[in-house]
Amino acid sequence: MNDKQLVEKLRQKYMQNPPEGMTTSQVENMSDDDLLDMDYFLNEEFDDDDIGEEGFYIF
Repeated sequence: MNDKQLVEKLRQKYMQNPPEGMTTSQVENMSDDDLLDMDYFLNEEFDDDDIGEEGFYIF
């Protein structure tokens, strides 16, 4: 599947069931890059277990 096909598949998915706080028309008008970014962040599992680990702190 090429990028264009993936973007269209994702667009249809999110137009049928928009994420909370978004409308179908917002999803329809999103750029391809924004749509891919949104999908990444909605489906990526972030590991918060690293917070507080030794080595890097911002004060």
